[in-house]
Amino acid sequence: MAALDFRLYLITDRKLAEPAKLVEVCEAALAAGSIFSTPNPVALQLREKELDAGPLLELAMELKAVCRRWNARLLINDRIDVALAAGADGVHLPVRSISPADARRLLGPAALIGISAHTRGELAQAAAAAADFAVFGPIYPSISKPSYDRAVGVEGLRAACQESLLPVFALGGINATRCAELRATGAAGVALIGAIMKAPQPGAATGEILRALPGLR
Repeated sequence: MAALDFRLYLITDRKLAEPAKLVEVCEAALAAGSIFSTPNPVALQLREKELDAGPLLELAMELKAVCRRWNARLLINDRIDVALAAGADGVHLPVRSISPADARRLLGPAALIGISAHTRGELAQAAAAAADFAVFGPIYPSISKPSYDRAVGVEGLRAACQESLLPVFALGGINATRCAELRATGAAGVALIGAIMKAPQPGAATGEILRALPGLR
């Protein structure tokens, strides 16, 4: 299992950030994270499912340069081919993607393998298949997907963290204020989209969230 060196997992959404500004938003967030610690406590997941392989790889290469500039991790959602071609740090696998064990065979032992989970059973399966970490939720109603209403709440997160053999990142409706509510759950960090992608000042929003996380004041 690869060691995790980040606490905030930023997931991209070109529709929220406006396509022309996505790289600027990511740059601002990672620059803000670099102030807190080295390696960067912010990792980036490129998740643009509607892009074909060519444009996705082009964007991945651009974001890889940003991540290297700010000493941050880059993972690619689902597309192992793009992760390999871009030289990314790993992949993030949706529930219905290939298994973490198969991804590990393709990417090698040093790659980071993240998974999405909505149940404690899915967390257990991912741990058995040698994933490195899990994103679990939604904890609160989502900022980026307001119609997605299966929020498990803080108690659901706490129960999942207590059972999980993997580090768990809380996802769904996360903002700086709510980070304080998650401190006693055992979560390894937070994953989010809208709180930074939609923010008028993404760097400032990133700093506010990081200051709300324990150990990063």
